[in-house]
Amino acid sequence: MRKGLLPVVRQTIALLLFLPALLLSSCADECESTTTYTVFEPVYMLRADLQQAVKVAPAQTLREPGKIYAKGHYLFINEVDKGVHIVDNSNPSAPRFLSFITIPGNLDMAVKGNILYADSYIDLVALDISNPLDVRLVNRVENVFPTYFGMLVNDTASVFISEFVETQITQPPGTDCNSAGPGWLNGWMTMDGRSFASASVVQPSNSTGKGGSMARFTISGDHLYTVSNSDLQVLDISNTADPKKGEKIRLGWGIETIFPYADKLFIGSTTGMHIYDNSNPTKPVHLSTYAHVNSCDPVVVEGNLAWVTLRSGNACAGFTNQLEVIDISNPRSPQLLKTYPMQNPHGLGIDHSTLFLCEGKYGLKIFDAKDHLKVSDNLISHFKGHDAFDVIPLGSNLLLIGQDGLYQYDYSNVKDIRLLSKLPVSR
Repeated sequence: MRKGLLPVVRQTIALLLFLPALLLSSCADECESTTTYTVFEPVYMLRADLQQAVKVAPAQTLREPGKIYAKGHYLFINEVDKGVHIVDNSNPSAPRFLSFITIPGNLDMAVKGNILYADSYIDLVALDISNPLDVRLVNRVENVFPTYFGMLVNDTASVFISEFVETQITQPPGTDCNSAGPGWLNGWMTMDGRSFASASVVQPSNSTGKGGSMARFTISGDHLYTVSNSDLQVLDISNTADPKKGEKIRLGWGIETIFPYADKLFIGSTTGMHIYDNSNPTKPVHLSTYAHVNSCDPVVVEGNLAWVTLRSGNACAGFTNQLEVIDISNPRSPQLLKTYPMQNPHGLGIDHSTLFLCEGKYGLKIFDAKDHLKVSDNLISHFKGHDAFDVIPLGSNLLLIGQDGLYQYDYSNVKDIRLLSKLPVSR
């Protein structure tokens, strides 16, 4: 399933399941034209198969890249719903694919020591990556992420929906009008030419790395924190190979990202930024929520400032494209300092007041943010030639992931930022 479509399906499917009575048509005449529908057919997976599916494979090229993560001289690139590429980045000018870990249903990851933590649909898997050519599954924690496609997967269910595959269905002339337009079509619910399955389809070194601003996984000390659409899950990873589920904290709906800074966790949602005190890492405590209009919302922090991008789009149901600067010197009362209009901001990163901002199809913008009230006057560079989804600044090198591949830039001299390499997408 396409990366942009997945959040829409997850958020919409639950609502559509309750609308059949409103969508039935009473027309009994025969239609005279051909009608084509887009249907999302469910693909089922057995839990038993899921538990046997994680394995290392030869290196592959990028096809649909998602999240990125950096640890030492290795890069980890998510292949949406498929697994994780391991890349040797000891020479950023010539990165090399080493292997591919097949992890069905994977979207996020984090690393501590030699253990890679990744989601696999409804489970969390822990993998020993000490030898990237021979990655081994060392543990699986079941039902860490029980909500999938907006539906709750029962802890004991032997079968669950792993994805929806887009399929075209054409109705020839002479077909009963009951099957045309919004309503029911061959067991599928249709709406404005698009279809979703009905409810009846549901069948039984200890160092850490660094993720981007779009991450739903982060590590702080001996704990892994993951966010779902509605919850913060704490996992004890003091024994890295044996993660243990801890506190689960209800956050509300529309949760998107998590960013650690000092003893705080900054959680981005479609309606605001939540700040949690993490001085007791086993049980983060809510300090405040900075509310904004409904929009996608990744956040990064440096010093007493939080930088938030708000983005319009189908998954966010918003109409705002802007960068916000928020004073968090008092984390119990965050205050908006400045708003800057942007084109379509996605992920962002900051390193010693150099701000890197992804503008989706409009490319990458780099600002001098020393004066947070004059950021728009201090654009350093604008790279327009590629898509920009998220970034990770690493001191002097910048990782950038987009729909067309992974880019690396040398920003050791911000007046002369240079492209080092590109790992392109193969279609």
